[in-house]
Amino acid sequence: MSTITRRIIPAIAVAGTMMLVATGCVAGENATASDAKDDAASTGEWSSDTLSIDFATYNPLSLVIRDQGILEEILGDDVEVEWVQSAGSNKANELLRSGSIDVGSTAGSAALLARANGSPIQVIDIFSQPEWSAIVVGPDSDITSVEDLAGKSVAATKGTDPYFFLLQSLEEAGLSVDDVEVQNLQHADGRAALDGGSVDAWAGLDPIMAAAEVESGDQLIYRNVDFNTYGFLNATEDFIENHADLAQAVVDAYEKARDWALENPDETAALLAEVAGIDVEVAKTVITERSNLDVSGIPGDDQVAVLEKIAPVLADSGDVQGGKDSVDKALDSIVNATFAEKAVGGE
Repeated sequence: MSTITRRIIPAIAVAGTMMLVATGCVAGENATASDAKDDAASTGEWSSDTLSIDFATYNPLSLVIRDQGILEEILGDDVEVEWVQSAGSNKANELLRSGSIDVGSTAGSAALLARANGSPIQVIDIFSQPEWSAIVVGPDSDITSVEDLAGKSVAATKGTDPYFFLLQSLEEAGLSVDDVEVQNLQHADGRAALDGGSVDAWAGLDPIMAAAEVESGDQLIYRNVDFNTYGFLNATEDFIENHADLAQAVVDAYEKARDWALENPDETAALLAEVAGIDVEVAKTVITERSNLDVSGIPGDDQVAVLEKIAPVLADSGDVQGGKDSVDKALDSIVNATFAEKAVGGE
């Protein structure tokens, strides 16, 4: 279940010009320039008096922003920030599609799946380039390779990077999803099912996966950083079009949080440990070895190239209405780089 918290902190408005983004903007396009955020910051007249945004343990920058009140500092007393916890990319996509949040964090693959299925979202910032997925088995398992998964049960959260990691891993091993029994469980439940013996393997996600290694002795039998997609910060097209000032404020907050997290990895790990309820040493492994926060926040060709690799798997998975055509259209329209270009370029 989602957890909601509200925080209001007196403002120190952050001025800055921004571009007004047209929906459907793709990588490399430039939208019409606007002084919307500058005007809002100076007058306190933002386009809305509320902003709903998620935080997630797989998105360390969101934890920094929430903990330090960075958004509340930018927006001031005139905008109430509503924080909603996402348990996984699939949950963030559900919240975005229902309008429960304006901005949400997912894996790139999950964002592509959602847009291909008609959810009007675009990526406005990149929060990480992680290695957060792997195939996990118990400490006493006889399974030592992906090929050994044939005929076995595997826990995975459909619509998330670990699920697509599983599909790609099976394909590379000469198998298909029909060769295994997928148990569609949320990430934490997948770990519990593996540790309880009700599944043979789990397509894991950090930081839960890292904790499972230390606490349960679970083993990562297959890793491949190229099968992990980027961390996408997504917004609905309605929010982008009608609340561009708030969208810019969010991306500005993310870039500020990135700078702080890179300068303070131990403090970032401690924050992750607190929110995720894991040992701080496990959190340090996640932050320093698997998160890669030191990546450009501007979405563009690099992200599209990764998604192009997964697109055929996604189109053939049966999870997209409209198949390849829908996936191709989503690829062509998912990126909106304007806000990140302004935030990074204005530093």
